[in-house]
Amino acid sequence: MGRLTTHVLDTANGKPGVGIAVTVFRLDGERREIVRTVTNLDGRCDQPLLEGAALEAGRYEIVFAAGDYFRSLGAPLPEPLFVDEVVLRFGVADPAQHYHVPLLVSPWSYSTYRGS
Repeated sequence: MGRLTTHVLDTANGKPGVGIAVTVFRLDGERREIVRTVTNLDGRCDQPLLEGAALEAGRYEIVFAAGDYFRSLGAPLPEPLFVDEVVLRFGVADPAQHYHVPLLVSPWSYSTYRGS
């Protein structure tokens, strides 16, 4: 059974990104919100973002509220933030597979990859 998962690592502070709002959209001619959740103490979501029949082939977008997270830490940051909402767009070719889309983020940069 296929599934979509994520986790967030705060690379500026060397710890999981806790309490980050995560929103998933399906991009199928229109942008439809399909999941809204928050990362836990391990920087992961308690459940897969999508799994089984809910994960279809197609294009998706995950939006991470990284700016709100870094503001909540109380660190002095410029306004507007350099990295605020992180938007990752990706495709699911085979919905029977596991798509793990992690985010490594700081107030100044971010990266992602297809994990396992």
